[in-house]
Amino acid sequence: MTGSTRRLSEVARHLVIPAGIVTSQFPRVYRRLQEVGVAFDEWQQGFGRIALGCRESGKYAASIGGVVAAWPRQVGKTYTVGNLLIGMCLEFPGLRVIWTSHHGRTTTNTFRSMQGMVRSKDVFPHIAVNGIRTANGEQEIRFTNGSIIMFGAREQGFGRGMDAIDVEVFDEAQILGLKALEDMVPATNAAKHEHGGLVIFLGTPPRPTDDGEAFTMKRKKALDGKTLHQVYVEISAEPDTDPDDESKFHTFNPSYPHRTPLESMLRMRENIPDDDSWRREAMGIWPIVDPTETIEYVIKPDDWSKRADANPNLRNDSGIGMDVSPDGRTCTIAAATFREDGGAHLELIYHGSSSRVRQDDGTLRGPVDMAVAIWLKQKPRAVVIDRQSPAFMFVPDLEAAGVSVLVTNGPQLAQACSAIVNELPDGLISHTGDKIMLDAIESASTRTIGTGGAWAWDRRGEFVITPVMAITLARFGLWAEVEAPQPDSTYEETDFIML
Repeated sequence: MTGSTRRLSEVARHLVIPAGIVTSQFPRVYRRLQEVGVAFDEWQQGFGRIALGCRESGKYAASIGGVVAAWPRQVGKTYTVGNLLIGMCLEFPGLRVIWTSHHGRTTTNTFRSMQGMVRSKDVFPHIAVNGIRTANGEQEIRFTNGSIIMFGAREQGFGRGMDAIDVEVFDEAQILGLKALEDMVPATNAAKHEHGGLVIFLGTPPRPTDDGEAFTMKRKKALDGKTLHQVYVEISAEPDTDPDDESKFHTFNPSYPHRTPLESMLRMRENIPDDDSWRREAMGIWPIVDPTETIEYVIKPDDWSKRADANPNLRNDSGIGMDVSPDGRTCTIAAATFREDGGAHLELIYHGSSSRVRQDDGTLRGPVDMAVAIWLKQKPRAVVIDRQSPAFMFVPDLEAAGVSVLVTNGPQLAQACSAIVNELPDGLISHTGDKIMLDAIESASTRTIGTGGAWAWDRRGEFVITPVMAITLARFGLWAEVEAPQPDSTYEETDFIML
């Protein structure tokens, strides 16, 4: 059967590609797929190239914001993304992948489709002995090289507590609540894949009853040009397309008619008679929104980026901030240092696992060890931790090591948050231009504290914002006066090594 020669740019209604892509891992992955008899149409190859596109660092350009595919039914979603994952598993030994849908039935259907793919005569020799597990709750495909794809339903709690995941696929992303993101996205923070962790979102426009805030926000940020690290590919019909105009089927289904015949399209239409459902599910048409509506940022990304300074004139006084994400997995350590003009310069020192990690020399080091090393080397005024943060668990060990710890309460945290926002426009805040920090600033939202209008950063939002919390607390620490406790002889001064 002859495939489509249309390029991705000709197929997609909206296509947003991160800047700075200089290479892609897709050619090597696609060679693997071709070796096992898998072929992609031109538009599918284009999707693979940008999804696995890398910047000069060698990391995926979409490693932070993810790959978002808003595709209608029957365009070949499972075939495209499923085979892309199989190719990655073949090319990158030990790759750990999870595929999660909202509903258990959808997950099972996807798993069955993927079983069919890997049972082909050319792929199956690469599957481990007894490598296909079909038990409910333990559905997985294991490869002989150690790679694995695991399947599960979010409604059944799948994915919580997992770590060191390299690729996450959120199928049915139109039913993806913020709580599920909080539970699962941190699993990629400790990804071992050399090109970084990757999160893929697949879905159709949400129904009015769906918990579609996360998926909708990702679309809006992409179309508004408010994201630097996200791939967005939308395949959809023009909003005014007649639902029954067969001459327009190709505009919202690139697999029609060469892979999805007219009979299949008509059968789907017969089973989705409601026009609104058909427009959403089959045509991919999103509700029309007010074009003047914009995302409300606490700190506008452009305003933040203007304050980047690679060579500030700094004094010796500094403060350290530590924060841990609500799920306890991700820790960020940041420093704030007085500038000669009295302003504060902010930088991230560590952003990664909150647990001890074995180093190349065999030793275990974690955030406490790092904070103590910074303390001994830089002699900051204090290490600041908020009482409501999971980082509060570090306080006893830090104090036992002789570190001066300042634990903020609600009013102090509100004061610290307001200071960052109020001082930025006056140029009293500068920073290193770190992309992790920018992404956190871009994603941060607020919550109200008490009844007097005070506010603080909302840790319970869609994204991990520990970098924002850490720099906020670090800046607060510049004015701290804390008496250092008596140190424990367990710790000694060492050179701090960035992880």
